[in-house]
Amino acid sequence: MQRFPPTCGSTADSLFSSLSCSSSSGSSSSVDWRVALPRTSEQSAPRIVVDDVRKQFRLRHTHSIKETALAAVRRRPLSTEFRALDGVSFEIGEGESVALLGFNGSGKSTMLKLISGVLSPDTGRVLTRGRIAGLIEVGAGFHPDLSGRENIFLNAAILGMGKKETEARFDEIVAFSEIEKFIDTEVKHYSSGMFLRLAFSVAIHTEVDILLIDEILSVGDEPFQKKCLARIRELHAKGKTLVVVSHDLDMVSRLCERGILLRDGKVRFDGPSKEAVEVMRA
Repeated sequence: MQRFPPTCGSTADSLFSSLSCSSSSGSSSSVDWRVALPRTSEQSAPRIVVDDVRKQFRLRHTHSIKETALAAVRRRPLSTEFRALDGVSFEIGEGESVALLGFNGSGKSTMLKLISGVLSPDTGRVLTRGRIAGLIEVGAGFHPDLSGRENIFLNAAILGMGKKETEARFDEIVAFSEIEKFIDTEVKHYSSGMFLRLAFSVAIHTEVDILLIDEILSVGDEPFQKKCLARIRELHAKGKTLVVVSHDLDMVSRLCERGILLRDGKVRFDGPSKEAVEVMRA
């Protein structure tokens, strides 16, 4: 995933043609563009640009030497190619709340991982502007042999927070997670719900510009889900950009203003979230 505009002298399409090249090279670990995207209107520059992205995976059909030998004798394919995303393009502006919708295998989780930087596209570009926090998998970024306290500092560092910033927000993070009694327990003893509470609490107490959420709210109990949704709405009200993946269509239609419907790796609808849900259910 690219986090910076093309370098001087590269071929750029019309979206990036008016970018001027930065005199400083910049660090690849930063999530900020060194020069802003051009403004063609009063609307601020986009936070996320997905430009003709394709992503393909190889699916293996054998898992042992015996299975491989039998498949070869019977002339069966050992693997097949699966195209998760096929020429996907869209922009997400600053402060937008967007739901990525689609049935299983439509490519929505793959798209979220491309935006977060966990995966890179085979072709095309994914560009982001600002600090990203991704709640994509429960327990991701946590070390099982470290305590909850130690993992707060570890996970916060992964999200780009400094030690002093984490220390200043430590009490708030623990209080929101509601696992004070277990904060010095190794997280390998945590339940999935406790993982969720701690991971979500760290992410939302980071100074993020883009928050990515993938089905993670389905893990917690109902009171904590309501608490999380209230916090997400609060972040959105402050102008943060939200990208949400969930099978709870009623929830995302209320939470998000815009819906992007993916089907067979392509964008089939991009518009108001309630209309996107209706198209998906049709």
